[in-house]
Amino acid sequence: MARSRRCSSPDDDGYKRFTEDIHNVSYGSNSTNSVEGDEMGSRSTLSCETDREVDRGDGHWEMNYHEAAIFLEEGQNNEKFDSHPRHPTDLPAYLLVHNAWYYGLDLITSIILLLLALVEAPSVAHFQLSVGIHGTLELVALAVIGVELVLKLRWIGWMAIFKHKRTMIKGITLIVMVLEALTVLIRQSSHFRVTRALRPIFLVDTRACGGVRRFIRQILQSLPPILDMLALLLFLVCSYALLGYFLFGHLPSDPYFKTLSDSFVSMFVLLTTANFPDVMMPSYAISKWYAAFFISYISTVLYVLMNLMLAVVYETFTGIEKDKFRKLLLHKRQACQLAFRLLVSKQNPSSVRFRQFYGLMRYYSPRTSLRDIILMFWQLNASHSSNLTLDEFINFYDAVTLKWKLKDPIDPWFSAAWPPLRTLCRAARMLVTWRYFEYIVYVIIIGNGVAMCVRILESAESLEEGAKNFSASWDTCLFLSLFGLEIVLKIIGLGWSEYISSGWNIFDICVTYAAIFGSILLTFKPTFTAVVILRPLRLLRLFKLKKRYRDIFGTVVLLSPLMLSTSIVMLVMYYFFAIIGMELFSQYDLRNCCVNSTVEDFYKYSANSTTALGYYYLNCFSNLLTSGVTLFELTVVNNWFITMEAYAVVANQYSRIYFMLFYLFTMVVLTIVVASVLEAFRFRIQYKKQTSKKDEERMLMEEVIIDWNTLQGTLQDSTLLDALRNDFTPGSVTCYLGRRPRTREVLQCHMYTAEISQWMAEADQLELNVEIAETEEQANDRLI
Repeated sequence: MARSRRCSSPDDDGYKRFTEDIHNVSYGSNSTNSVEGDEMGSRSTLSCETDREVDRGDGHWEMNYHEAAIFLEEGQNNEKFDSHPRHPTDLPAYLLVHNAWYYGLDLITSIILLLLALVEAPSVAHFQLSVGIHGTLELVALAVIGVELVLKLRWIGWMAIFKHKRTMIKGITLIVMVLEALTVLIRQSSHFRVTRALRPIFLVDTRACGGVRRFIRQILQSLPPILDMLALLLFLVCSYALLGYFLFGHLPSDPYFKTLSDSFVSMFVLLTTANFPDVMMPSYAISKWYAAFFISYISTVLYVLMNLMLAVVYETFTGIEKDKFRKLLLHKRQACQLAFRLLVSKQNPSSVRFRQFYGLMRYYSPRTSLRDIILMFWQLNASHSSNLTLDEFINFYDAVTLKWKLKDPIDPWFSAAWPPLRTLCRAARMLVTWRYFEYIVYVIIIGNGVAMCVRILESAESLEEGAKNFSASWDTCLFLSLFGLEIVLKIIGLGWSEYISSGWNIFDICVTYAAIFGSILLTFKPTFTAVVILRPLRLLRLFKLKKRYRDIFGTVVLLSPLMLSTSIVMLVMYYFFAIIGMELFSQYDLRNCCVNSTVEDFYKYSANSTTALGYYYLNCFSNLLTSGVTLFELTVVNNWFITMEAYAVVANQYSRIYFMLFYLFTMVVLTIVVASVLEAFRFRIQYKKQTSKKDEERMLMEEVIIDWNTLQGTLQDSTLLDALRNDFTPGSVTCYLGRRPRTREVLQCHMYTAEISQWMAEADQLELNVEIAETEEQANDRLI
């Protein structure tokens, strides 16, 4: 008879709810029943075996390994544990969505959805597609995103959508956009669709944009002090606007203060200094004392309040950054605790054996080699007891980042090469490791700079000839050949892996071969003069000699993830306002639009000739690309009010609200960006002051010494031992060095050592208090 199988619910005996406190897990008795030598201490909620099957020893550990890996992934990605699959039937949907291929599909679909704005009306004539084509593409893209949302709700539950704000917003937006797309297809024509501006929500929600979501969250957390300062700022703008109206409203020659609305707009624009001193000149011509009004306004609002806003935002952002690090650290700690309880056995309820650790890594990081898994285990096992305690396992994420290599390689990479080649490689190694080799390279770089200066001072008959003399002459070939020879010698002497381990080496090889390619291109196509920029790039290597520049470059490296997130946030904001601008203003032609207004001269257009000022009609919203350029000009704020006034004339006066809101949004985002740059630079300077070069190397490096006999006792598997004979020395000891990446998170762990100990102690005390309270509650229930 076939053996019956049932999938127990999380409430059944033998299962533990994922929300149950980790300290309430009962690890069972000292039963001798074992599977792979150990019986599970805590059974995975994703397991579907019956108790009989567990007792028979079927492979029930695999689900424990799998769920433990899921917990650790959620800790790494800063995902809430309430989105964890609770039942074995939820696992297929979870694995489908949390898949690298689906991540890529979701990202591509979101980008396609954004790019549809290029082919939807209004658009460039050559790009525009018919309503049926772009409407169908939109529905297909929304369907792919909808499948992901439905699968997610499959395991978190449909009612949970009210607790997941991001999921709820995404779901509502998806429904609205599907209905609108269907309406467009049925009517075969588009309508006023400002909801297209919400499409970036789908991009931000992808796995690849996790840093973008965190930056947006920081912006929202920084808003309270910004809004307080904006309220004070707008109060002063309104006060000065009121005063300006009563001071200058009666002057017939002053067009800036004729009405209260004109006065407010003028003072708001003056906040950006775009109309200064033009706004002052009519009243200044009447009386020189009127200058005091504008000077006091600019001094108070621009130089005091705006800088004070930056200071307040910087202080708030610094606190948010540290608090974000604390929360992420504690979140990872909780993930390690939840994973740990699934890896212990009843026989060893307080530690994890290598067998379970190896099983976990097969799911968490399948591509990690057996050698690296063993080195991670040894590095975590500070007690050298062959088992990992909870305190040791909590450092799991740090161990995963280590990159391992032999401390003292037996032979260099070319040891097995052909003897004459081995001799050449050994000579190259001696040359590139010579203490004066780098100084020789710097001398060559300086010589290249001198040669470029000489070429710049030479006269040329045409730009093409000048560009060829600069980037494709004999001296260019000489220096680029020397730089190429330097790269080849380093690669031969050090080996490719060691060569690319340095960021400066990667920079050298990129700019050198780009310059060589540019010289070849300029030789065959002299009109392509833009490649002249490639030759001077190698001079940047000289900035490495000065400590201040090294600090700046180091800060740029630390900020690169944040800068990428910032760029995406800015693009999202541009897209949002571009779509709204296209819907509001795409139908207006600004040529000769502003007759008898203060900006008339900027829009004078003639088919035969146009004045230098008359090109402002190009600042329009006729398509997505043009709208992006217009918005960038508004971001720079130089003469931005001229575009605003034009649309106020051709559309209506309330169109100014759009441009003012855009300025306020960009001011808020850019203020937070500046605050983040200042915070990162301050952090790096403090880190450099507190940490010497030797201390930093010690902090970034981990040394692991493994004895072969101890390794045999830990693994107890002849197959695994045979696979490790090339990595470890049988019968002897082998020493490996693990190096951490110089990321901001790693440096923060070093900087906040004392605070981390305090946070961990507070978390332990909080968990102990919860456990005591639950124990007392259970005792009271028994008494009742």
